[in-house]
Amino acid sequence: MTLDQGPAVHERRRVAVRGVVQGVGFRPFVHKLATELGLHGQVTNTGEGVTAEVEGHPDRLADFCRRLASDAPVLASVESVSHRPLPVTGDRGFAILASGPGGPRRTLIPPDVATCADCLAELADPADRRYRHPFITCTNCGPRYTIVSALPYDRANTTMAGFPMCPDCAREYGDPADRRFHAQPVACHACGPVLTLTAPGGPGATGSAAVARARRLLAAGAILAVKGIGGYHLACDAADPRAVALLRRRKARGDKPFALMARSPAEIEPYVRIDRAERELLTGPARPIVLLRRRPGGPGLAEEIAPRSPDLGVMLPYTPLHHLLLGLPGDPPGPGLLVLTSGNLAGEPIVTDDAEALVRLAPLADAWLAHDRPIQVPCDDSVVRICDGEHLPVRRSRGYAPLPVTLPVPVRAALAVGGDLKNTFCLGEGRRAWLSGHIGDMDDLATQRAFGRAVDQLGGITGVTPGLLAADRHPGYRSTGWARRNAGGRPLVQVQHHHAHIAAAMAEHGLDGGRPVIGVAFDGTGYGDDGAVWGGEVLLADYDGFRRYAHLRYAPLPGGDATVARPYRMALAQLYAAGIPWTPDLPCVAACPPDELRLLARQLERNLNCVPTSSMGRLFDAAAALAGVCQLAGYEAQAAIELEAAAVAHQDDEGPGYAFALGGGGTGPGGAPLVADPGPVLAAMAADLRAGAPPGLLAARFHRAVAGLVRQICRPAREQHGLETVALTGGVFANLLLSSLCARELRADGFTVLRHRLVPPNDGGLALGQLMVAARLAAGEAEQAQS
Repeated sequence: MTLDQGPAVHERRRVAVRGVVQGVGFRPFVHKLATELGLHGQVTNTGEGVTAEVEGHPDRLADFCRRLASDAPVLASVESVSHRPLPVTGDRGFAILASGPGGPRRTLIPPDVATCADCLAELADPADRRYRHPFITCTNCGPRYTIVSALPYDRANTTMAGFPMCPDCAREYGDPADRRFHAQPVACHACGPVLTLTAPGGPGATGSAAVARARRLLAAGAILAVKGIGGYHLACDAADPRAVALLRRRKARGDKPFALMARSPAEIEPYVRIDRAERELLTGPARPIVLLRRRPGGPGLAEEIAPRSPDLGVMLPYTPLHHLLLGLPGDPPGPGLLVLTSGNLAGEPIVTDDAEALVRLAPLADAWLAHDRPIQVPCDDSVVRICDGEHLPVRRSRGYAPLPVTLPVPVRAALAVGGDLKNTFCLGEGRRAWLSGHIGDMDDLATQRAFGRAVDQLGGITGVTPGLLAADRHPGYRSTGWARRNAGGRPLVQVQHHHAHIAAAMAEHGLDGGRPVIGVAFDGTGYGDDGAVWGGEVLLADYDGFRRYAHLRYAPLPGGDATVARPYRMALAQLYAAGIPWTPDLPCVAACPPDELRLLARQLERNLNCVPTSSMGRLFDAAAALAGVCQLAGYEAQAAIELEAAAVAHQDDEGPGYAFALGGGGTGPGGAPLVADPGPVLAAMAADLRAGAPPGLLAARFHRAVAGLVRQICRPAREQHGLETVALTGGVFANLLLSSLCARELRADGFTVLRHRLVPPNDGGLALGQLMVAARLAAGEAEQAQS
């Protein structure tokens, strides 16, 4: 029912709405709101957002403009509503027009969203025409970012363009009262994408038969390649140890944990602890993989799922196909818990192309469950954990990309290429920074090609044309090499690794850089200004620069990557640097083959191929090997993860702790940094070992020692420089136990503590910091040139 127009006083306004307002049902919302208020006019998508021309009584026009933000659809995020007067035309009715042309592209495409409750009810209803439709969606859910090929966001600019709507879907699409009014991915059994199951040596299947056969194959122990929203997954029955072990061998996964998909939190509660914040994250629209603490003494899962990890990575179904694979009510019994991992070999990018999947995944999968809707944008699953009640991203991708981070200061149009591990890049302009989805490790040629395609795609939908590039200072980084090759005469700013980490934390917390912070940057590897491998750094930093206030004592890194893969070597190198004898009763000495032990001793004595490192990540490796927790690492940070797992059971220990020795340092502007010596910690660990202490107790005391070191360094930094804010960043702070310990002790001392909540603390957040530092440097150089 429309409202009476009241007095015959009309005005007309052009209203522009910016933010996440395309792909979220915003035009249908505008239509409904205008009709409710008795207003006339039209609405359309443009490159900048949503624009409406609205005519009616001034009071109702004012109410309309106010409610555009206050009553917006649940998936929308309105950044601004602006309006200006237009001549009255006497329009009657209200229309949704085809999208407007041209203009700068500044609208925000939403991320892919998990299937909503309304669609799930239809999916399971035998009387509904979309019963068991594996692509059911509406304005409130479904794929967005991964199907967009251009802006504005209309069906013609998505990968649904090749699926003409049937009369029934077209009627829903054009009905303002329908939940699918102008829902661009709308489809049904009659007109939508079609599932196919392909199995070598056997007949194929399509539609519902494909899903039924896929479930039977999973129950029989097969490994399936399943095409999802942002790429292929590999799936198997998580309750079948043989299938899980086979998938691990085929994928060359080492001991790296697999993610699980469960129907509901109740399915996984016997195995993990789930608090309120974790439950909300699990069941929310983003549906990331959530890292949950295992229950001690609870029923076991196959050890092959997550060997010696303190956590299980769990996600709930986020597509209709996932729900069908896990089974609807009344379906024959099948796997209720799936291993679901990226469809690729270790180190390669996720597969998105159907023909490529049949080739690249042939050594891994027994069958392929695919469909004919193309994937425009690769997008791997996000990984998030809850730390002290707050989100801590570990990998930011599906469900979050391409939502921008709001910047505290405007930046010129720039591209920051990130690092070589866990690569993401960042495009920024004005007060927005768009981070890509997870790209992967840049040591693979296919990943580098995927990187280039992703840069073009994100540039296309953001409209950012970078005039500046930013990269890491490491001379051997492939991401930096890409930036050099593609600079095309544009300036390239190389940013020190740990400075970028700290700048990222500052940016996401809205700091304008007017005052430095105490940046604690702990990670595995970062190229230092002195050519050493940094990674245990405390920097006094803002966007303009940094001073190295303190660092971990240098230790030799004998053999580079060989030592990273064999933590016992790092333990031996640290013991050597501390002057602690290599006695046979130490686990790291016993783990080293005798010939290697002799060669390593000579290598360290002669300083051959021994790069100095201050890495806290490598110190965690050493502690894990010394404690007897992990001697060989098959994936990045395995030793640190297993050390944390060992520490969890003893985290409440009140016994004597360990302490670093802190020396050196100067108080002047050019003073030498403080140096933290882990020698006393290593000696105390060795003494506890010889006294019969369990490895978990050593691990817990080591974690407390590192937290104590952070507190010990930050106190004089505050006294000398008057700084009250500490940023905890770098991959080491993905460790829940350490992050919580550090934050608690610093806050007890009155510090303001910044921890990551929008971008990962690891190298997945590096590009945001690169962008901020490079933009500030470029702005300063431009000001100098003008003066």
